[in-house]
Amino acid sequence: GQEEVHIEMTLQGTFKEVHGNSRAIDKALRDLHHASIEQDLQEVHDEEELDRVMSAGCLLVGVNNRNLKDFSVDLETTDRMAKLWRESGRPSGSVLVAESGIYSRKDVLEVKKGGASAVLVGESLMRDASNIQSKVVELLG
Repeated sequence: GQEEVHIEMTLQGTFKEVHGNSRAIDKALRDLHHASIEQDLQEVHDEEELDRVMSAGCLLVGVNNRNLKDFSVDLETTDRMAKLWRESGRPSGSVLVAESGIYSRKDVLEVKKGGASAVLVGESLMRDASNIQSKVVELLG
């Protein structure tokens, strides 16, 4: 089975905590390093955009759960894109990131179950900027 790895980083981009067995940690760090060297995060909102970034060989793909027309948020967007991403033969070492609408541990688990490897969280942390650390702990469980 696939080993779970927990990586916590500081806002400056340095590692704060890493949990998991050494082989799984090594693989996760190699994948993150490879993805970060190859390109920036490529954001998608729908199937057409996902197809385009996959055709280009992008390794770091962000699924924005926010509809930019009416600003509604639907975490099912990550589920739909992740399914297509898997079925299309995602590249080795690629990372799918769920963006927008991540406010609770339940949300994190939902997008993880759907297929996201990581989450990009902003608004829910900034709602109470004086308490970012405890919010991160809550989100990571």
